[in-house]
Amino acid sequence: MNNFLSKIKEKISGASSQIMHEAEEEGYVELGADASTEKGQRITVRPFVMEDFESIKPILDSLREGHTIALVNIKPLKDKDLVELKRAINKLKKTCDAIEGDIAGFGDNWIAAVPSFAHIHRHKQKTAAPEQSMPEVTEYD
Repeated sequence: MNNFLSKIKEKISGASSQIMHEAEEEGYVELGADASTEKGQRITVRPFVMEDFESIKPILDSLREGHTIALVNIKPLKDKDLVELKRAINKLKKTCDAIEGDIAGFGDNWIAAVPSFAHIHRHKQKTAAPEQSMPEVTEYD
């Protein structure tokens, strides 16, 4: 029985080394499906609430990790202090630029910030458009 399993193992390993040798000659290497899917590579969509300027730190940390899409409710800070809100949005925008991400406002009270692998769709308005069902996307340039 052991001899039989050894022969099977030898045939399998011999065949795979032959395939690898042929692949190297042709200039490519095949990878298994396990190589591209790691457990830590999942994307998280995470909501945040910005109540003061200090609330921005966990948002920035999550974006810098590179696996989080941040949805930020800015209404509490907007109602409290517009100067601090502008300062926080500018800091968030600079971080998005640094990580080559994207940032946009949705409606009056929400901001979406995404890392470099994602892009925020901006709906182009028509000049004589009736009421839209989608909230307006605000540019932060």
